[in-house]
Amino acid sequence: MQKLQQLYEGKAKKVYATEDPNVVIVSYKDDATAFNGQKKGTITGKGAINNRMTNNLMRRLEAAGVPTHYIQELNDRETAVKKVSIIPLEVIVRNISAGSFAKRYGVAEGIVFDEPTFEFSYKNDDLGDPLINTSHALALKLATREEIDLIHTYTMQVNDLLKGFLKEIGIDLVDFKLEFGKTAGGQIVLADEISPDTCRLWDEKTHEKLDKDRFRRDMGGAEEAYEEVMRRLMGEL
Repeated sequence: MQKLQQLYEGKAKKVYATEDPNVVIVSYKDDATAFNGQKKGTITGKGAINNRMTNNLMRRLEAAGVPTHYIQELNDRETAVKKVSIIPLEVIVRNISAGSFAKRYGVAEGIVFDEPTFEFSYKNDDLGDPLINTSHALALKLATREEIDLIHTYTMQVNDLLKGFLKEIGIDLVDFKLEFGKTAGGQIVLADEISPDTCRLWDEKTHEKLDKDRFRRDMGGAEEAYEEVMRRLMGEL
């Protein structure tokens, strides 16, 4: 598959056209950002880890019945995916209190919820990705009621599956964000990535943070944390 002109560059990835108008190549970077891009840095090797971890999990989710944009891993950093138009709703699921939830509502980190919370944020960097509800999403015509219902169904499926995959390797899925897109044929599929960039992951015994919070909070050891998740998930590094 041939990589043609660059179509887009985001905080963590570049996207390239291919000879097939319905397929693009995603290339993962080592760049790290936090707080809507206000903090910038590098986590060496994370591009390769995020690429391969995302692909591993997307393949598992697809096998369990969740449609994804994944087509084929091309190399350590590049993957062929279906070209989609991203629905401008970030979906946030929380199983344990942490981060902005704990801060917003004045609760301690580490409270295990009786059932997961489900939030939308409006995917708009200029506005700071504000939280919105279903009524707002409908009013702004970001998605239809049927699309929102489908996204909710898929998201809850993903949460159950990911929690199971990670529990097997001694990791608690604290919270995570997902993005969905529409293919040229109108199908809604899981897109973007599933990685320590987009998930809060804690060691189930020590509660050590194994995700981007180590970069976000200047804790150090981000590279080692990403490598540890990869090692447990895929038996590598």
